[in-house]
Amino acid sequence: MSNGPAGHVARSTVRPNSETAERVPIRTFLRTADGVAVDSVYDPGQVVYDASRPSGGAPVFVVAHGFTGDADRPHVRRVAGVLRRYGAVVTFSFRGHGASGGRSTVGDREVLDLAAAVRWARGLGHARVVTVGFSMGGSVVLRHAALHRDDDARTDAVVSVSAPARWYYRGTPLMRRLHWMVTRPEGRLVGRYGFRVRIHHRDWDPVPMSPVEAAPRIAPTPLLIVHGDRDAYFPLDHPRMLAAAAGDHADLWLEPGMGHAENAAGDDLLARIGDWAVTRCG
Repeated sequence: MSNGPAGHVARSTVRPNSETAERVPIRTFLRTADGVAVDSVYDPGQVVYDASRPSGGAPVFVVAHGFTGDADRPHVRRVAGVLRRYGAVVTFSFRGHGASGGRSTVGDREVLDLAAAVRWARGLGHARVVTVGFSMGGSVVLRHAALHRDDDARTDAVVSVSAPARWYYRGTPLMRRLHWMVTRPEGRLVGRYGFRVRIHHRDWDPVPMSPVEAAPRIAPTPLLIVHGDRDAYFPLDHPRMLAAAAGDHADLWLEPGMGHAENAAGDDLLARIGDWAVTRCG
């Protein structure tokens, strides 16, 4: 699959994590490594910068939304609103979603979108980055952490919520519907006009590393896997496979009564995720 350049790209030189910069939100377009414009939002959060801390203060949370989401969706804004109590927050719209350019590759090249957002967060002066992904975004944060371990797009902790463990899963009615939307021309029309997501028509070539293949490659970066026991998309064998593959460096939270992704993640759970991230990344 391929996506060409789209949209005007503005790059900010403001560094809100410095002692003298005004702590204000920023909205801009970032250019990915393959030339896609990604609509991105920075919120400096509620945590006051502490110049005495060698780590540069509180972390920045980079939030990777689920399929058909975008940076302006109410459920994404709610996630950002809770996490901003623990640090700054970057939200963005994956390619093919919202105001971003390109077309969705349903978890493949979206790793490039996340990498651009993480680089931006570090460029704004944050020494510690936590990636938090939901559903499709949960698979993306896993693959991103495995592929960017030693460069400027690296992350210091990873939280994957409601993610699949393997590709091409069709074991639930909702996943069979999603596959129809992604693979059929009429389904892609429904995606475009019904869900505001522009889906690429080409199959994966090559097939990207799966989440369960990525999980063991993340160590020693701390990893948290969160999944609800009422998830209608992916049953509990998915988080258990991810945790088993990751080994001792991963924490697994199976949440009673929780459904799928951002809409099902309550404020209390998001607050626990914030606490976990602050603790794990120092």
